[in-house]
Amino acid sequence: MEKSDVENVIITDLIKCINFACIKHKDQRRQDRQRTPYINHPIGVAFILTNEAKITDLAVIKAAVLHDTVEDTDTTLEEIENIFGKEVSTIVAEVTDDKTLPKEVRKQLQIDHAPISSEKAKLVKLADKLYNLRDLERATPMFWSQQRIQEYYEWSRKVVEGLRGVNTPLETELDKIFATKLKISEVPKE
Repeated sequence: MEKSDVENVIITDLIKCINFACIKHKDQRRQDRQRTPYINHPIGVAFILTNEAKITDLAVIKAAVLHDTVEDTDTTLEEIENIFGKEVSTIVAEVTDDKTLPKEVRKQLQIDHAPISSEKAKLVKLADKLYNLRDLERATPMFWSQQRIQEYYEWSRKVVEGLRGVNTPLETELDKIFATKLKISEVPKE
């Protein structure tokens, strides 16, 4: 296969993934006052990975685009595997919360699972946290109190601590946010 043929296959596969996520998230909105289309989030996470983290691994990028489909839509991991392959479905599985569990349990599990996640899952989680924290600065979800916002920053920092060591640019950007939003003494020194 020539280089241009390979590039066309990659582009087609990635667009197929984006289209799938768009269909699955079509009726969802973020909780901000603008009611931003939800699909902006997974596409933004993939953009952070490619643009800031310089990730070119197609499985990681596709998993970023699909990372909330199982958690927030009727998509199954089997469906992801059948359409996008085992590697992508494995990454998506690692970053998917079990919505049958109480919220506080899910949040603690993210902290607990972060250090033992695969490098590829850690990349998706780092970009996801960075997107969400930036989005929180841009447009606070409706009905979130200042206390809830502060708790989200603190919880996110705990998750990020377990994800460290896979991408310095993402970790640096997250540290900048934590330094401005949390007491400096709360941000661990390396």
